[in-house]
Amino acid sequence: MFKKVRGTRKKATLNQTRQETIYLAIQALQKDASASVQLLCEIAGIARSSYYKWLNRKPSPREQENEQLIQVMMTIYEKVERTFGYRQLTLHMRRQTEKIINHKRVKRLMKVMGIQSVIRRKRKKYANSTPQQVAENVLNRNFHADAPNEKWLTDVTEFKYGNGQKAYLSAILDLHDKSIVSYVLGRSNNNPLVFQTLKLALQAAPESSPMLHSDRGYQYTSLGFKKLLDGNKMVQSMSRVGRCIDNGPMESFWGTLKCEKYYLHKYHTFEELNNDIEAYIHFYNYERLQAKLNGRSPVEFRTKAV
Repeated sequence: MFKKVRGTRKKATLNQTRQETIYLAIQALQKDASASVQLLCEIAGIARSSYYKWLNRKPSPREQENEQLIQVMMTIYEKVERTFGYRQLTLHMRRQTEKIINHKRVKRLMKVMGIQSVIRRKRKKYANSTPQQVAENVLNRNFHADAPNEKWLTDVTEFKYGNGQKAYLSAILDLHDKSIVSYVLGRSNNNPLVFQTLKLALQAAPESSPMLHSDRGYQYTSLGFKKLLDGNKMVQSMSRVGRCIDNGPMESFWGTLKCEKYYLHKYHTFEELNNDIEAYIHFYNYERLQAKLNGRSPVEFRTKAV
């Protein structure tokens, strides 16, 4: 009996959500296009009296709160260029309103507003190379770090702009708080790009000697890179051949960056691309909340740890 009642309530809630969506659509069309209410109601298959009853009703406290939450939700949604799903929206809405908001409620409000996250995936291409030296997979998918600057991940990813021109982003991620410690965007995928990224990271974290994990790209297997690591007393770790998951959090960051920023725009110049990447990484480090960091941004989590 209990399961039947519970199912009936859920069905009633869904019906209310659908009706609310229809009423809101009629209201918007009537205001923007000055369309006939009677015609709009006939198209929607509802009685005109039902629409006017909804229009003239006194909103309940719950409905008033939903209106406020929708305004907050849409402001966040537009700020991140419509890329957040209900999980990220819930985290940010909780922070902004300082209220306990259930993720299921956010999903319902997203349905009312007809919004969803933008998700695009792109396969990564691999090029074979002859390594000068390789390292063992010391990290071994242990993606937990007890303190900042204990374990770093690094990689290079490709972007396109203009008329088929390419740019390459090299970055280092700290496993403790998932922050981006350093990054360099260049026009060539070469040793200086990777070496400069590591030097900037060491400047940002002086007197640190973290483990550095990468794939087996030719820059990371070069003798020059090994010399730079040894000179800073760093342990080198490398993924196994063809195992992207060995560098999973780094791959995850590339996917997040491209889905939430790069794939949404067409870049005509290197400068446009560079500006957007700089802005996004700042947003990611300082503002983008993560459930695995207890609802904090990477920098907030790092500050609390320190």
